[in-house]
Order: sequence, then structure tokens, then C-alpha cells
Amino acid sequence: MIIQQFYDKGLAHGSYALIRTGKMIVIDPARDPQPYYEFAAQHDADIVGVIETHPHADFVSSHLEIHKTTGAVIYTSKLTGAEYPHESFDDGDTIALNDIKLKAINTPGHSPDSICILVENEDGKETALFTGDTLFVGDVGRPDLRENVGNITAKKEELAKQMYHSTREKLMKLPHSIVVYPAHGPGSLCGKNMSPDLQSTIGRELRENYALQLMDELQFVKTLTSDQPFVPKYFGEDVELNKKGAPSFNDSISKILRIDSNSRLEKNILVIDTRPKQEFRKGHLEGSINLQDGEKFETWLGSIVNPGESFYLIAANTEALDIMIKKAAKIGYERNIKAALLTPAAAIESLPDLNLTEFMQKPENYTVIDVRNRNEIAEGLIFKQAIDIPLPELRERLDEIPTNKPIVVHCAAGYRSAAAASIILRKIKTVPVYDLGEVVVEYKNRLAVHSS
Repeated sequence: MIIQQFYDKGLAHGSYALIRTGKMIVIDPARDPQPYYEFAAQHDADIVGVIETHPHADFVSSHLEIHKTTGAVIYTSKLTGAEYPHESFDDGDTIALNDIKLKAINTPGHSPDSICILVENEDGKETALFTGDTLFVGDVGRPDLRENVGNITAKKEELAKQMYHSTREKLMKLPHSIVVYPAHGPGSLCGKNMSPDLQSTIGRELRENYALQLMDELQFVKTLTSDQPFVPKYFGEDVELNKKGAPSFNDSISKILRIDSNSRLEKNILVIDTRPKQEFRKGHLEGSINLQDGEKFETWLGSIVNPGESFYLIAANTEALDIMIKKAAKIGYERNIKAALLTPAAAIESLPDLNLTEFMQKPENYTVIDVRNRNEIAEGLIFKQAIDIPLPELRERLDEIPTNKPIVVHCAAGYRSAAAASIILRKIKTVPVYDLGEVVVEYKNRLAVHSS
């Protein structure tokens, strides 16, 4: 038996291939199915099945494309309300992969239709558990993503109660030696306390996972529903898309219009410029948003741009543009791209340089905007007079920003502040808008030294 994890750092997503004597099943596949095809070919295996542990919110799955390409059967819970060809896979159901078995365990909590997959090896021993978004290393799935979307909706408190029972009555009773393979790792917004490790065991989780410790149902619900991270704008849209099944990855991105860099762009359509901020600062199209390529590009794209909202996509060169299109497609946002292009000659608007000495001496002479997430802000403001507006909320809250002083924007390390400064600059033209950038790290370190 071969178990292979495919890990996408950008979305902190883990998908899996399970091979036994020439037959392969894929679990929670990413948008691009090519890595699974290549792995199957490498091991001379036929892909005979695809299992969806639930309709994912944070990425688009290729389950339907794999089915259409290989004829593999798609398995998912009957509660999913799947609109694609499938076989139901719920408590009591098994899939035989030659001489090993895959057993379904219904584990509602993250979503009402979540399942885990228990693997029984050729000797009849339970050895592995694919937990989807139910159980992570150090955490369990957040319960607040299915209040308004999906075939079955439920309030977060109700789902948290279901998670309590799924963990206590099903997963925690499994043998301690079983290896746990989750669908996400650290950085995913599907949980709040994930370990850097990408696999674990039931025994380790019983010892170390905060959510599996001794507590009553009420305490568990309160713990699980508090301090969860923000929900990107695209999450609900992807649940519905995965319930239907997404179009082919390559066919979809091949349809994106690529235009000459000096083409006339339509007004009132967003422009997402993915170049490094140093290049953006030197020259960009007026009103464009600087969302740089980086490990979390997909998350921030889907947090700033609304589902169905059109945008132009700019990159520095053809190779970079191809990469950014594929990243957008991971969350289904290739459909939002009005056209893709390289840096236009008209990209001549520049950003001013902040006089750091003046700012550090008298920050009160500036309006400081803190665009970190709420959990970061809860630990304390870096600048005591700062106005906190998390980046995912910024476009909707620009009217809250005073315009009687120059504006300085900061985050925790410089990536988000570059995007935020460009968003503010789209609306506010009467005062300078500065990005503090990486300098905030030096300033935090200085504060830490003084406080100690």
C-alpha cells in the first residue's frame, strides 16, 4: 500500500493518493489533476476512485474532471447533495481496493456532510485515517462556514456540538496507532491552531490536541466557536461550485483573454497588479491594487475581490502571468479575470516615499491604519493611535479613514500593507498614502526591547 501526500503551501491544502496493486484512489484533490495522473503513471496504476470528504470552501476540487478523464467513481456523503455523478459513501459503506478496504465514517462538525475515511490494510488492521477538515494536527475544523451555504446549513453552535460528538464517539475511540492524514496544515483558514506537522496519529492527538482534551459539550462549543480566523469572501462560492463540480482546469484557464499590454482597459473594473511592490511603487496604473505573488496570494485575492467581480490581471512577464492565472484558478477566480496582460506603458503612477525619521519621531502627525487580522490586533496595537481595519474589510470601510493627515498603512511584515495602501489610494487622493512595509518588523522589535 502506498500513501502519497500532495501539499500546496499556498492554500495549506493536503490531498492524497492511495495505491494498492495497480489501483489508485485520490482523496480531496486540488484543482489541477495533473500531479495525480503523473503519480498514477509513475506507479503503473489506474485511478479508479475519487473521494470528497465534504464540499470544500477554500479551494476548488478536480473530482469531476478526474471522473470525466479516467472514469473514476466519485464517492461522497449522500448529505452533500452532489450534483455530479457519484456514489454515496456514508457510515457502513466500504470501498474495496483489491485486498484493502476504505470505510466511511460520518463526522459532522466542520460541515454537516463531513466524512473521514478509515483504511483497513490487507491483514484487516486499521492503519490510516483521512480526516478531511474534521481533525487536523493540533486542531479540529472550524464550525462556522456552513451557516448559509451548501445542501445542508447549520448554525455554528449546532455544528460545534456535532463536532464534539464526532470526535468523542467516533475518532477518539480508534486505535492510538492509526496515522492521521488531514486535508490542511498551518496557515489554512479552516482551523485556528494547526501544528506545522502534516500528519499525526490518533494517540498523539489525544495527548496534544486542545480540542480532544477533557471538557463538557458546553465548554467545547464555546472554545471552538471563539477566536476563529476571518472568512474570505470566496468561501461560500466554492462550497457551491464543489457541490456542482468545476469545469476542466486547463480548458478553463485556456479561455482567459490575453491582451496586449497597451490595450485600452474598461473603466470601473478592478486591476490586480501582481508585481513585487518595489516595481509597483515605481510605476503602476492609477487605481490598481498591488496584490503581490506570494504563498498566500490565493487567499488574499479571494478576500479582497468579491465572487463574480471582474478584474484585469497584470504580471511582469509571461511566465509570471501563467502562474498567477493558475493560482487564481485554484479558488475558481479564473472566471473573474476580464483579461490578463503584462505591465502597460501607461503604468506611470508612483507611490511616495515615507520620511521614516519624521514618522518615528511624531507618529501622531499621521493617520495610522493597522490592517492586520483581528486575532493579531487583539494582542495589542503597534501604534497606540492606529485605526484597525483588517485587510479583508478595507474596501468596504474606506469612508472610516480620516483625510486630515497623511496616511501610513502597516500590517505585521509588509505584504498586506502593500495591498492596503494601494486600495486606500484608489479612493483617497487629497493626502499622501504611505506603506510602512517591512519597517514595522524593526519597529516591533524595538518596542519589545524597550518593554523588556
